[in-house]
Amino acid sequence: MNIIERISSMLADNGSGLYGGEAVTQTQHALQCAALAEADGASAQLVTAALLHDVGHVLDPEFETSLAESQDLVHEDVGERFLNDWFGEAVTQPVKLHVAAKRYLCAVDSSYFARLSEASVLSLQLQGGPMSEAEIAAFEANPHHRDAVRLRIWDDKAKDPDRETPDVAHFMSYAARCLRTGATA
Repeated sequence: MNIIERISSMLADNGSGLYGGEAVTQTQHALQCAALAEADGASAQLVTAALLHDVGHVLDPEFETSLAESQDLVHEDVGERFLNDWFGEAVTQPVKLHVAAKRYLCAVDSSYFARLSEASVLSLQLQGGPMSEAEIAAFEANPHHRDAVRLRIWDDKAKDPDRETPDVAHFMSYAARCLRTGATA
């Protein structure tokens, strides 16, 4: 099975559960995030990152249990490590940084926190809360931080149980175009 088929299977097999206390499944959330990125004119790499930003959740079928036990599985790091073999930093860094982007936005935008869902507020506490000044500076020094912030905004909006999106295959076509040269699909 190549990586495109593997990720598609993970979304189908492990993505049917509700997403961390939200009213959408993992797969619906991923598709909505990718659709928002596509509608916003994002690059193929950023659409792919939007689709795969929570791949760390679907790699671990016990994720929801861990959330209930108030543990942060650091899914952003798990996802980045998994994706590194096949995708470049334009995909993997926004995936890795999307949680940091939430912490960043809470620190720099006084209205952002009020827009978070209840589940996102709870996970923010587990993830370290708003960034300190030093963390803000380090985040802004990363060349992919702007894409991570864009991804975070789509992530926050991708929680509508009634939103229609294209299917997984549509967005996996973006992922296929973004595979590293020489990567074993």
